[in-house]
Amino acid sequence: MRLVSTRTETLGLSPAERQARIDLAAAHRLAVGHGFNEGIFNHFTLAVPAKPDRYYQIPFGLHWSEVTASLLMEVGYDGAVLSGDGEVERSGFCIHAPVHRLVPRHACVLHTHMPFASALSRLADPRLLPIGQTEIAFLDLIAYDNEYTGLAFDPAEGERLARVLGPDRAVLVMANHGVLVCGTTVAEAYDRLYHFERACQVQLYAMWTGRPLKELAPPVVEHTQRQYVDSPVYGGKPACEHHFAALKRLLDKSEPDYAD
Repeated sequence: MRLVSTRTETLGLSPAERQARIDLAAAHRLAVGHGFNEGIFNHFTLAVPAKPDRYYQIPFGLHWSEVTASLLMEVGYDGAVLSGDGEVERSGFCIHAPVHRLVPRHACVLHTHMPFASALSRLADPRLLPIGQTEIAFLDLIAYDNEYTGLAFDPAEGERLARVLGPDRAVLVMANHGVLVCGTTVAEAYDRLYHFERACQVQLYAMWTGRPLKELAPPVVEHTQRQYVDSPVYGGKPACEHHFAALKRLLDKSEPDYAD
């Protein structure tokens, strides 16, 4: 596996492909800083722009702090490496390829064992509760998979997960496992990943006090959900794009090689 990156300018990429690579590489680096990664495992993938038969995945064995835009492989839905060097991590392929293939709306698919969301997934009742405004933003986005089937070494498992998730949900809480968070862009998916982990963290902290939780009344929940739908757009972009751009600016200062 080649660990010395070739700058993306030399790869003959379209502007959309280059930006997609840079954004996905940034997500890997940011996940390390936010404590979302687990060693060399877990998986972030992104559909390759204008190439509906493949997605980006990092070579197996690469730590997320080493990921650069040019090191990303293009992987086909059959698991073949179509561009780049390295091996395809089996569970990453078996989970992500079926989701990309069966639910193309989910262009970016992020799977982590991040601690607070994973802790919630291990409870008999893993539901995120309507106890605050961040939690309310997710209530209509979450699907719950209540069946842990073992390691995902067969694409049939990814197909099952894709069916549970469906096109209308963007967060899949995976029983006894972790979380799958999706978006139409890397910015949307990463913004959801970040805030979902924070929502899980706050709920668990509240539960740990041992005091009764104060759930919000349905009319307040419905009102707040409508407010989220009608949230302002700044500069023609949704808030998630501004959030991700700000995070990338931090990387530009501390780890600018992610874009190589």
